Amino acid sequence: MSTKKSEQKWSQDVTDNSGAMDLKGGVFKQRSAKKIADSLKASAEHSDRAKAGPFQSAMSMLNFYINRAGKQLSKSRLATLDRAKDELRKDFGKEPKR
Repeated sequence: MSTKKSEQKWSQDVTDNSGAMDLKGGVFKQRSAKKIADSLKASAEHSDRAKAGPFQSAMSMLNFYINRAGKQLSKSRLATLDRAKDELRKDFGKEPKR
């Protein structure tokens, strides 16, 4: 079943046509927060389409996915994605100072 351009959700249009980085398929379906973060980091570091730095690009893609999925995410899935944010911060040395 094909979707007409006018019927396509705005978020899919952003994903398809923006300067966003290319992601590995199924990155957000992984169960491990570390694997999600590692995949996002690798994609951000190898992207030649990203307009921002690798950390900001990776975090933006994760936040975009979380916001786009919205209430459809289960509490456990949202918790995994939130842990992926923490893993990204660790991977890029952006942990908050205590």
